[in-house]
Amino acid sequence: MVAQPTLDKPLWVFAYGSLLWNPGFAPVESVTAQLTGYHRSFCMWSIHHRGSIDDPGLVLALDVADGASCDGVAFRVADDEAGTVLQMLRERELISSAYYEAMVPLTLSDGREVQALAYIINQDHVQYCGDLSLERQAEVIASSVGGRGPNTEYLYNTAAHLEQMGVHDPDMAWLVARVRELAA
Repeated sequence: MVAQPTLDKPLWVFAYGSLLWNPGFAPVESVTAQLTGYHRSFCMWSIHHRGSIDDPGLVLALDVADGASCDGVAFRVADDEAGTVLQMLRERELISSAYYEAMVPLTLSDGREVQALAYIINQDHVQYCGDLSLERQAEVIASSVGGRGPNTEYLYNTAAHLEQMGVHDPDMAWLVARVRELAA
């Protein structure tokens, strides 16, 4: 088990998936950011939020990869809300221990560099599925539903927010088109 990181103020949180469109808190600052050494990937079986134990869905995770980078958003949490936000994020993101918390270095679009809290996939966890083809990902996403709703909603909302940010992710675009075909 990875030790929980030491959190300094201000607390920054890196959003790369559902936190982009549903952070669960009101950030005091929101800045486009890039994380190197990781890529955004549908590499985590979702058995709670977008699927079930019997019919798992897929959610995005940060997966370590040499030479990779991931564009997302850095949210700065109000200092007086840091403890509450951290507790909420832990309840939401660490529900099955497939993710671990880490402080990661981000480069913000305005040139600042900050340390931010990120949730990264544990490649040794049973929910890790980093070897699924895009076609298999599309099949799973098209049919899965969990406690927070359909897996399609998760895909479509995340893809739409990335496009609004000007982030073009070819795999995400392909998945959206293919899932729409399968779900039709």
